[in-house]
Amino acid sequence: MDFKLEIACLLEKVTGVSQQEIINTIEIPPNKDMGDFAYPCFRLAKQFRKAPPLIAQELCQKIEKPYFIEEIKVQNAYINFFVKKSIYVKEVLQKVLTQNENYGNSNIGETKTIVIDYSSPNIAKPFHVGHLRSTVIGNALYHIFETLGYHCEGVNHLGDWGTQFGKLIVAYQKWGSREAVEQQGIQELMRIYVKFHDEAEKQPELEDEARAWFVKMQNGEQEALSLWKWFYDISIKEFNRVYDMLGVHFDAYTGESFYNDKMTAVVEELKEKNLLKQSEGAMIVDLENENMPPCLIIRKDGGTLYATRDITAALYRKKTYRFDKCIYLTALDQNLHFSQWFTVIKKMGYDWWKDLIHVPFGLVSLDSGKLSTRHGNVVLMEELLNQAISETQKIIEQKNPDLYNKEEVAKQVGIGAVIFNDLYNSRIKDVVFSWERMLNFDGETGPYVQYTHARACSILRRGECSLAENIDYSKLIDDASMEVIKLLEQFPQKIQEAADKLEPFIVTRHLINLSQAFNKFYHDNSILNSETPIKEARIALVIAVKMVLKKGLALLGIQSPEQM
Repeated sequence: MDFKLEIACLLEKVTGVSQQEIINTIEIPPNKDMGDFAYPCFRLAKQFRKAPPLIAQELCQKIEKPYFIEEIKVQNAYINFFVKKSIYVKEVLQKVLTQNENYGNSNIGETKTIVIDYSSPNIAKPFHVGHLRSTVIGNALYHIFETLGYHCEGVNHLGDWGTQFGKLIVAYQKWGSREAVEQQGIQELMRIYVKFHDEAEKQPELEDEARAWFVKMQNGEQEALSLWKWFYDISIKEFNRVYDMLGVHFDAYTGESFYNDKMTAVVEELKEKNLLKQSEGAMIVDLENENMPPCLIIRKDGGTLYATRDITAALYRKKTYRFDKCIYLTALDQNLHFSQWFTVIKKMGYDWWKDLIHVPFGLVSLDSGKLSTRHGNVVLMEELLNQAISETQKIIEQKNPDLYNKEEVAKQVGIGAVIFNDLYNSRIKDVVFSWERMLNFDGETGPYVQYTHARACSILRRGECSLAENIDYSKLIDDASMEVIKLLEQFPQKIQEAADKLEPFIVTRHLINLSQAFNKFYHDNSILNSETPIKEARIALVIAVKMVLKKGLALLGIQSPEQM
């Protein structure tokens, strides 16, 4: 039974408001004294031409109380519904236990396609901690939308084209060697890239040399493309190592270079539609009427830019995937860039421009501050993940040195802590790493949720428990049990809300709340030593919590160890 839907049906009969609108308005009260569900009547004031509290009183008298409702009360402008506890418990737990790993799934996105553009590191630059946010937020959204029935296409739009490769070629020829690059890989590429910027401050003509080499790449000159491909292969090898650690995958690695032979047609289309203008030797799309700076399409040296490639990629993706939404995960400081080229798509006459969505996020930093690859003060992602694993191993050695498979558990918990920490707050907030807080088994952290899951597994293992056939759900109407069950019931709604708002933290926070409620239930109630009917009911609750925690962590891209 969907209690919110059933209550919406009752209210639809007496208000004339659509069922869906009522569902969107129904609230979960902040405390149990206000009921299990509440309907605010403020929006009805104009329709009924009465004060909201009076409307609530009149509607309450008209509602026919169904079998699953214990009581209906009015408090100010709210109609509060109290569900019969035994029915509520039975309906929620049976649904969770029956659907198992499919609990929370939906077909709302059936027949719809969402393209998610995430991670997108730059070739020949290290995969540093600054790339974490796009990678884990995008991965979580992919899982969330997939759970709701959408067909997802995860695209890693690699930064593998542009003037930076001209800089790298110049740097390699002046200060690098094949032997050093072969031995040290991306670290050597980073060293000479940083040196280029240091030297270019003293010799600005180096920038001209770099631009010239990039034009050679665009023109397909063999020497330039051969070096570029070499740098590409070295980088991909390192990136994949990090993605394997994070458990992240992509459906396509169509980076900027993929669109090199497709941009000419797009530039021609812009010309045909009289959108291109010449400005100081460059070609632009004027956005003055939209109160934005012009969108630069072709530089005066003939080179293309990020906007050229992004417009081309969007046109390609619409044709290839026929997407309903195309989501771009990048830092907040790229807002203007996306606003500009989204507007160009609109000016080109494509009504699907409104389906292009920029999902911005805040920065990630350590105590040393913001990260930059130009001057070398960078924290590598692989090093960060290895340090998280190492720190977790130390904690396990202190707390549970005899733990089976502790190296694998340390990996699951350490990497899970990094991911959870990133997804703990709204994506727009900056993320700062604190090992002490991030790896706290008692705080609002990934290890805390994982430990709660392991605790549920431990209870079931110690009691050699399985799900009983005829459970007396009336044994679970105490406050601690009810709080857990309410959070279990809300889980599907939280997944939908996370998708609607493009905010994985909604799932993250719900898992914290569920873990806290379950741990209170665990401390307040004897489980394995209870009388048989009570034990069977409580075991059913433990199994349901274990299922939902595992499902929720999987949505975030985090594993669920059974022992910690």
